[in-house]
Amino acid sequence: MAKSRLSGDRKGAHDKRVSERYLDRVLPGRPAKKSSRPTETVGESLAKASELVQTCQADEALAIALQALHQLKPENGNYTSEALPALNLVAEINLELGDAETARDFFSKAAQLDSDGSIPESQGGGAEKFLWLAQLSEHGGHDSVSWFEKGIIRLRSEVTSASDPAVKVQRRKKLAAALCGVVEIYMTDLSWESDAELRCESLVTEAMLVAPDSPEALQTLANVRISQTRLEEARKALADSIDLWKDLPAGDEVVPEFPARISLSRLLMEAEMEDEALEVLERLVEEDDTSVEAWYLGGWCMYLVAEKKKRTLMPAAIGSMSDEENPALRAILLSSRDWLANSLRLYQVQDYEDERLRDHAQELVRILNSDLGEHDEDEEDGEDEDWESDAEDDGI
Repeated sequence: MAKSRLSGDRKGAHDKRVSERYLDRVLPGRPAKKSSRPTETVGESLAKASELVQTCQADEALAIALQALHQLKPENGNYTSEALPALNLVAEINLELGDAETARDFFSKAAQLDSDGSIPESQGGGAEKFLWLAQLSEHGGHDSVSWFEKGIIRLRSEVTSASDPAVKVQRRKKLAAALCGVVEIYMTDLSWESDAELRCESLVTEAMLVAPDSPEALQTLANVRISQTRLEEARKALADSIDLWKDLPAGDEVVPEFPARISLSRLLMEAEMEDEALEVLERLVEEDDTSVEAWYLGGWCMYLVAEKKKRTLMPAAIGSMSDEENPALRAILLSSRDWLANSLRLYQVQDYEDERLRDHAQELVRILNSDLGEHDEDEEDGEDEDWESDAEDDGI
């Protein structure tokens, strides 16, 4: 295999010193030269490191992956394309350990060795590193878009050239995800640009064409339609997205990642699909009961359900939440307060940093306390278990 050499001028002495210090810190006492007879091949070491990551032993995996990477570094200090699998793995392990800055540095090294992604994925090339760099960009905005576009160009080529149907489907889904990533940027960081809406429309249309059964593409379509106040189209897209995975177990690859479903629940609430949002959120807290945002959104969603019910009641009936004629409404309000209280407790324990979330949760709790009166844990616990059945009986 021909080896492409990375020019040392492109990185400079500073980056070289940083890399050497990083290796010295992680691998104290490392030899100045490769061992003439290593006990494991580089491939075996990388496979072992990958297995350790899968078993939540990322620290041990990092040490092994770095040792393998060091074996691939020539005396002139410039990696060749042979180092791509190791560079990518070291970057991914650092992500697992929460070190995004170091991960970005190693993905950047891989991108310099495979600047257009034309090296086969089996040899550490392909689009993946570009997609990571888009998400890890320090600057966001146009910088993130440029990395996404590198990945998109490569993925379009791979979709066209793939002969294996399963590989083609996988590439199509990855391409759709990258297109949706650019849409997200034009709806946030670059929303002020004059052509932002046109770009979003074009990108989401392509995403739906290449992967019409992608939950992420449908969710992104719904987000665009909500921004255009085309709510009926948004609701249909959201319902179609949920239908693709709602009956599947949590570990199924079709089920969107946890953060994507958090975003989904927000979209459902914007589209006034509170029942569907609560189903998503209840599943999320079953999977992870330490999520501050899931508990907060669930509490807020129940509050919105209660507000809708209030509008259907006579004003006099709203005055006292303890009246027996309003048990369903009171149950929903109590559950709302309980979910919000859980969110605020977790917020404090975890030193969570979203002050707007905290302030809104506290504001809602104050309103609920005003409606419900004194906090009664026994009553709240009992009502929390059956608020849904009461609400259904009452036509909510």
